[in-house]
Order: sequence, then C-alpha cells, then structure tokens
Amino acid sequence: MKKKPDSQLKLFKLKFPFEETENPRKNPDAPRENSTSEFSNSRCVPVDTILIAPDGRNEKKRFRGKGDLVKFRCSSFEKKLLLIKAKKSGLTLSEYCRRSAFGLEITERLSDDQIAIYKTLLQFHNNFKWIGNMFRRKDPRLSSAVYKLAEEIKSHLQKIV
Repeated sequence: MKKKPDSQLKLFKLKFPFEETENPRKNPDAPRENSTSEFSNSRCVPVDTILIAPDGRNEKKRFRGKGDLVKFRCSSFEKKLLLIKAKKSGLTLSEYCRRSAFGLEITERLSDDQIAIYKTLLQFHNNFKWIGNMFRRKDPRLSSAVYKLAEEIKSHLQKIV
C-alpha cells in the first residue's frame, strides 16, 4: 500500500473546538470573527428558509371589543327588575339593555321544571304517534284521532320554544 502525501491528509483532517488550531484567538473576550468552519459542528448548520409571503405573515386583526361606556339613571326598583329579567333570559345586564334598546328579540330561558315538562310532553307526542301507527290499519278513525292529539301536543311544544 502506498501512503498518501501529507497535503492530502491535511484536507481530511477534522478540527474540534478543544484542539489547538493554527490561529488561536488571542483575546477570549474579543468577538468571534468569521470562523464558522473552524469551530462549527456539522449538526448545527444554518438552514435558510424560503418565505412563501415576500413580506412575511400578515398582521393579525385583533378584536377590540366594546370599549365605549354608556350610563343611564334608574331607580333601585328598576335596576332590580332589569337584573331579574336579564337573569331569566340568561344574559348579562348590559347585554339585556343593549338588546332591548335595539329592539332585538329576548327569549326567556326555560327553568328546570319547564324543561322536565317539555321532555314529558315530547315523550307523550312520540307515544301517541306510535299508538296511531299501531291502529292505522285496524281502526283508521282511532288512528286519525290519536294523530290529531299528537299534532296538538306538538303545536303546544312549538309555542313553548
């Protein structure tokens, strides 16, 4: 085997930060010069990214919310009444006043008892429909009367909601 000349060995010689180099820095506090190849780690190679948008990402538009304050005077009784109505509708006092001022629809939220009654009526409606389906062929008059009752229950349910 032939030995490679020294000039070729120098090309393949690896340099590590802890080894002495030909040009050690004289002042350790001095800023580094462009010595990226001497002390660089092959795993820490800077990668230039290509931006899709030439100017970068667009600025996000932030929602500033409701910042202006409007005040009005009312008696303590009126305020308590407004608070009760706002609570029944499930809104804050300011949202309730805002909707009433602009003439928007304010629906009252159902209480737990009303929800239970609604569910019971819905179950009655479904049961009467099933009964009507059972007697449709045997007794059409009974079936139509049961369907009529089921539709009446459904109309009451639609009035509640």
